[in-house]
Amino acid sequence: MMWCLRRRSRTICLSLAFITVLLHLLLVLSSLSIHQPPHDSPPSPNILRSLARSSYTPTGISDLADPPADTTQRGSSDGDASEEVKGRGGTAPAPVEVAGSRGHHEPLESGTSKLEALFDHPLYATPGPAVPEDDWLLRVRPKVKAAEESSQMWASASQQSYEEVRWNSSSDSHPPWLRFHLGISRWQLYPHRDPNMAALTQQLATHHIVSAVQKSGGTQLKLVMSFPNYGQALFKPMRQERDDETNLNLFYFSDLERHNAEIAAFHLDRILGYRRVPPVVGRLLDVVKEIKDITTDRKLARTFFTSPVGSVCFYGQCSYYCSTEHAVCGRPRALEASLAVLLPDLSLATRRSWRSPWRRSYSRSKLAKWETESDYCSRVKSTPPYDKGSRLLDFMDMVVLDFLMSNMDRHHYETFEKFGNNTVLLHLDNGRAFGRHSKDEPSILAPLEQCCRIRQSTWLRLRLLSQPQYRLSDVMRASLSQDPLHRVAPLLAEPHLAALDRRLNTVLETVSRCIEQRSLDAGSDEVIFDDAAYLKDTLTPAG
Repeated sequence: MMWCLRRRSRTICLSLAFITVLLHLLLVLSSLSIHQPPHDSPPSPNILRSLARSSYTPTGISDLADPPADTTQRGSSDGDASEEVKGRGGTAPAPVEVAGSRGHHEPLESGTSKLEALFDHPLYATPGPAVPEDDWLLRVRPKVKAAEESSQMWASASQQSYEEVRWNSSSDSHPPWLRFHLGISRWQLYPHRDPNMAALTQQLATHHIVSAVQKSGGTQLKLVMSFPNYGQALFKPMRQERDDETNLNLFYFSDLERHNAEIAAFHLDRILGYRRVPPVVGRLLDVVKEIKDITTDRKLARTFFTSPVGSVCFYGQCSYYCSTEHAVCGRPRALEASLAVLLPDLSLATRRSWRSPWRRSYSRSKLAKWETESDYCSRVKSTPPYDKGSRLLDFMDMVVLDFLMSNMDRHHYETFEKFGNNTVLLHLDNGRAFGRHSKDEPSILAPLEQCCRIRQSTWLRLRLLSQPQYRLSDVMRASLSQDPLHRVAPLLAEPHLAALDRRLNTVLETVSRCIEQRSLDAGSDEVIFDDAAYLKDTLTPAG
């Protein structure tokens, strides 16, 4: 009798459990059918134009910030990416707080999704007009004389360390660094979604180094590293810990250069949509095997020594910080550094150096003219090359970059001489950026405040990066996580990432004040410059 009761009760319990599970499944299925994500199409050019001319409000541009829902599949070209964006919709992932994390940022996976969605956004992925032949920096000659086919033009002190040259006019035969050089145009150093970028950065991070010599010029230690395929990179060593903040009493021109600042500047420049910083990668080197043992630079070789704790150190020769007191030391031989791919040799592509109109005085007591003259911008705008073309707008792009990363050391900038005055600026030498996170430097924004001029594409991307779906600190964190040195430690400490968001708001507020002020001044120039129409007119052949 008892056995029958137990068996019956067990059957009843199993039946109830099965019914409960079935009901839960039905509820889940019904909720999924009810809560389908909305499908919003990308904003039209008219909407973007109206947004560009409206004042900045943190919650006023939801149409602009609608993200693509699915970023797992993407075409290989800009055109494919744009078509996929048009066919997708969705909502942004909800913010997720990580318990015990510093700064309450989102998980890396969420940031990576934001980064992919950002680069898929029409403000980045929409293909532009075809680039005219004259707007490429270099060309491949279709035919080469037999006397010029010899690889002896690449002769070096250690020829046996280099690979045999087997290049021809086909891009498939070119090493990654040469593809990068051939992809430089009047308007950018590399294209959006560059298919060559992965191979190029992989080479910088892992390729065997066959030569290391000190680079002449400059105020601090830099080396030129050569690879077997004749590629070269500019080496800057780790000088201080990532968490170290520049002393507030130290002048900007006395600051140490930072390897992680060079890496972070490349990632920030790409996130802003400029693509004017040459690709930079972090690398962990062996000071002995990859510098001391292979250098042919006798002056550099004489500066190597072993520290009291057994670390291998060197200091080279330069204007500042090249002494035993400021030596670069391994741990005991491992050394972090940034490696930036070098631009084409000056014999192939001459560059011109321009003195910045807003250059600092580099004096402990004197002020520059832009710090004392109230109408300084008007004088600049009437002076070539700022009196026509896009030079002033390009300069403002660089100002925004420098303010976000707190770089006060922009005394000069460069352009490729082939393109004359009608070309973008090269954002080189960013080692003194990201020195302070606790203090912003408003004087860096002086050109923007005084001239009240910014291009529409920059303004729209800045506003996009202020939205939670594409928050600048999140996409920057995710982008930096792709660098090899991220395995050692995050390249930017969390306070620096938080400072990016704070400074971005300052830039947006500055432009909004300009728009408000210009709206009251009848007959004054517009603050937002329609660069899309300008580029279209510039790239369209006459006739």
